[in-house]
Amino acid sequence: MSLDERRAAIVAATLPLLPEHGANVTTKQIATAAGIAEGTVFRAFKDKQELLTTCLEVAMRADAEVDQITRIPTSTPLTERLAEATDAVSGYLDRLWSLMQTMHRSGFDPRREHEAEGSRKGPREQMQRVSTAIAELLAPEADSLRLTPDLTARLLLGLVFTNRMQGKGFGDEADDAAEPAQLVEVFLHGALNSTGGRKK
Repeated sequence: MSLDERRAAIVAATLPLLPEHGANVTTKQIATAAGIAEGTVFRAFKDKQELLTTCLEVAMRADAEVDQITRIPTSTPLTERLAEATDAVSGYLDRLWSLMQTMHRSGFDPRREHEAEGSRKGPREQMQRVSTAIAELLAPEADSLRLTPDLTARLLLGLVFTNRMQGKGFGDEADDAAEPAQLVEVFLHGALNSTGGRKK
């Protein structure tokens, strides 16, 4: 097994441990999960800090979500396309924020570590990839849009981001968030119902 393959295997074994243990996960736990000797961890990574930083870089990747969005047929109705894309992005944000919060509570600052590793690609780059994929979903309706597909995609992502945001002032329960289809309906048709009044 090459060094890169060994590193990838250790990261894959570590990631499932992070939601429960955060930065407090031990190299012994990691070695057990990976089925290797504890010393092998330090032959692949200079220290646990580097391993955790690499794990976060992998966790931030939106490869699966981008792939899911690009596979959505543009022949389906726009509302369905955007609802499926919104669902994919919502899952990505929920997963990422949950992990970040766990890491932060355990004393590891993901943002500081990311800034220290300037060459690594973080959430901003991943969201740009997602935005591009959503813009391609909007392309068939380009002539009907008030704005360009690229800008429309960014505005939709802003709404998705706020909808999934957790913390003070935004609600901590999943029930506080709009469903993907509801969010897309508001995005495409506005906040007012068809009568322009309150729903009873």
